[in-house]
Amino acid sequence: MRSNGPYISRRFGLAGVAATAVTLVTAVGGHAAPLPRFGSALQADVDAIRATGTTGVLAEVRSPRGRASARAGVADLEHDGPVPWNAYYRIGSDTKTYTAALVLQLVGEGRLRLTDTVERWLPGMVRGNGNDGSRITVANLLRQTSGLNDYLSLSGGSPFTPNAYRRNRFRPGIPQKQVMAALSKPPLWVPDAADPAEERRWGYSNTNYVLAGMIVERVTGNPWAHEIHERFILPLKLRNTLVPGTSSYVPQPTAVAYTQFPGATGLTDTTVASAGAADGGIISTPHDVTVFLRALLSGRLLAPAQIAAMKRTVPAADYGPPGTGYGLGLAWRPGAGGSGVWFHGGTHLGVVSETGVTSDGGTAVAAALFTLPTEAAQADAQSRAAQRLVDRALG
Repeated sequence: MRSNGPYISRRFGLAGVAATAVTLVTAVGGHAAPLPRFGSALQADVDAIRATGTTGVLAEVRSPRGRASARAGVADLEHDGPVPWNAYYRIGSDTKTYTAALVLQLVGEGRLRLTDTVERWLPGMVRGNGNDGSRITVANLLRQTSGLNDYLSLSGGSPFTPNAYRRNRFRPGIPQKQVMAALSKPPLWVPDAADPAEERRWGYSNTNYVLAGMIVERVTGNPWAHEIHERFILPLKLRNTLVPGTSSYVPQPTAVAYTQFPGATGLTDTTVASAGAADGGIISTPHDVTVFLRALLSGRLLAPAQIAAMKRTVPAADYGPPGTGYGLGLAWRPGAGGSGVWFHGGTHLGVVSETGVTSDGGTAVAAALFTLPTEAAQADAQSRAAQRLVDRALG
């Protein structure tokens, strides 16, 4: 497989040092002294991500002491301007944390139980080929222990190529069809009939969160996007967070989202693209993501019982380094100087979203990486650099 590294390096050579910068803001009543050194470390880590062949990077860390932002690279390889400080981006599967928090709010309100089955709320939806919604609970969906196949791997076999991207970029996903695609194959397993909510077999599937979004709509009588807006965007004043619905466009300002398609020459601009919904549809900024994560784990959005449920993990061996566990829309991995990192992370065409938050919600970090590599060595280097940024920000 051809690496796109040399192509990216040539473009970076035109941007040079002028495309890197860091800003610091001290919280009122906070302690300013640690921030300059903190911001310098953040800039170094952002530069390290850029050095892996990522065209543009934007990151923010937010803590009781204040916040620091850093950027590197370019917003557009054709013009070499810097990534905007308030650039919008698709957060991909980081959306799942919002969906899980929404479901847990409904649990706290007594309108839903984690032990409720999919069949209870979506009768007849999950049946056939051995799939059984009466054996899958809401907890199974959020914890990725349902055994359902991932619709993304079974939805028509469209090749991962620039031409296929261009054909499909204005075709929004339809939840019912996504579920049908997942049900076209037997499940990987069916949760234990004796106590399905306690199932510990784990497998990542976007289908779980499509169904969770459908359950939210059945319980509330409102679209999932409406509930996200009313429960999180408005109360937290997330002015730069939105659910685009069927629109394939990202608001301005943004940076071009580049994808390295296997076998393709150079990078493809994949900024315009259809998105998911409850499984990956939110558009935001690093600033807004850090505000949300701090509010979530500090207890502003959920009661202690629901936060504890969210943090109850099962081993998720292929989701991170050894010791990684996956809870209800939130994962934990070793790192950050021994304290560990709560995170989710996400990808979309042309974008990698990297996040982390401390257990008490005191400090949160979010980074937008505007290049999606598919060559294994580059993808691994990018991932390691991004995780190092998170670890140093939270450690």
